[in-house]
Amino acid sequence: MRYLFFILLLFSLLSCSGVRVNYDYDKGTNFSNYTSYNYFSDIESGLSQLDEKRLMNALDSTLQSKGYLLAEEPDFFINILSNEYRSSPNNAVGVGIGGTGRNVGGGVSVGLPLGNSGIQRRIQFDFVDAEKDQLFWQASSESGFRENASPSVREERLRAVIKKVFAKFPPEQR
Repeated sequence: MRYLFFILLLFSLLSCSGVRVNYDYDKGTNFSNYTSYNYFSDIESGLSQLDEKRLMNALDSTLQSKGYLLAEEPDFFINILSNEYRSSPNNAVGVGIGGTGRNVGGGVSVGLPLGNSGIQRRIQFDFVDAEKDQLFWQASSESGFRENASPSVREERLRAVIKKVFAKFPPEQR
């Protein structure tokens, strides 16, 4: 019974996909020069209107908690791009034969998928200097996505993405 519980726990942990984030920024940027932000007026995020609103609300509260102000004439603009794709399951089948001298051996290896191929969502955040019109910071996140999730689950998932993406913003200057 204890082993069954352990196996079920292991499968549940492996089937949950966390948020993965990649960052990039211009090392010559002085992030202390930026105090206000706004969104590009022609933003086409690729999200539904409701998810876009949820994402922007979470982003606003995160940036404002870090001391940034939403302004009509900002120091930088934010662009958000999103796409969804279906990930393929990780499974494989391999056959091998080998031997030395009189001994011959063989084997078959079968990989079993730990979960179905799921839908992944990639969200990219671009921060563009308003005066120079140059990209100075970018982050890209990937996480699991359920199309039929309830509004509260969608909101919580987007908040988790924002929390992970902006955990290291602004980057430490060295």
